[in-house]
Amino acid sequence: MTAMDLHLMTGAYALHALPDEEREVFERHLAGCETCAQETAELSATAARLGLAVAVAPAAALREQVLRRITTVRQQSPTAPVTARAGRTVPRGRLLSRWALAACLAAAAALGGSTVWQHQRAQDALDRASRAERAADDIAAVLAAPDARTRAGALGDGATGSVVVSRSRDKAVFVVTGMARPPGGKVYQLWFDDDGTMRSAGLMDPARTDQTVLMRGAVDGASGMGVTVEPAGGSRRPTSAPLALMDLPA
Repeated sequence: MTAMDLHLMTGAYALHALPDEEREVFERHLAGCETCAQETAELSATAARLGLAVAVAPAAALREQVLRRITTVRQQSPTAPVTARAGRTVPRGRLLSRWALAACLAAAAALGGSTVWQHQRAQDALDRASRAERAADDIAAVLAAPDARTRAGALGDGATGSVVVSRSRDKAVFVVTGMARPPGGKVYQLWFDDDGTMRSAGLMDPARTDQTVLMRGAVDGASGMGVTVEPAGGSRRPTSAPLALMDLPA
């Protein structure tokens, strides 16, 4: 598979149309290709909006309408009896009508459930896209701030990290490249160093080796930052020795 092929997969990936093997290959490419990441996010958001546009919830009175209209449908003429109970014969046509009614109601219920499920999935995708868009705007604001200052450092195993701080915005951004994925069930957690007291600044994406993360919370006079390996979901306090400790730029 060529690099050009990978660049053409953004649409299929956004619609969850790639086989598992191709999806894994594309996700590895996506981690290092900013253009594809941006295009995929935009296509995913568009697909979600289209899903909301065509998802129509069934009317609340649908069941009542079906029940009312079924009474106006002419029954089939009695044919050969198919069953009897207590000496009474039930015409086949009436049985078929009852089965048809049951099928209609089941189909209506299934349609309603499917529509609600599709609407929820589309809404979830929109929420994720909105959060990603807000995070991207916040990151861009910090990086473009007139007072933005950067401090770089090595993280070991060939990985490098940089922290960018804007004191006017009271925010920091951590940029990392070449970072190995954490062990299974673990995650990298960022911390602000408040004169020796570590304050959580959010989690990194364990599936990405290159990423730019808006550190959670205000800088608020912190003198440095650190990265540790923590159980999935993060910890209130560091539970391992830091992989890196960096002073924040003045």
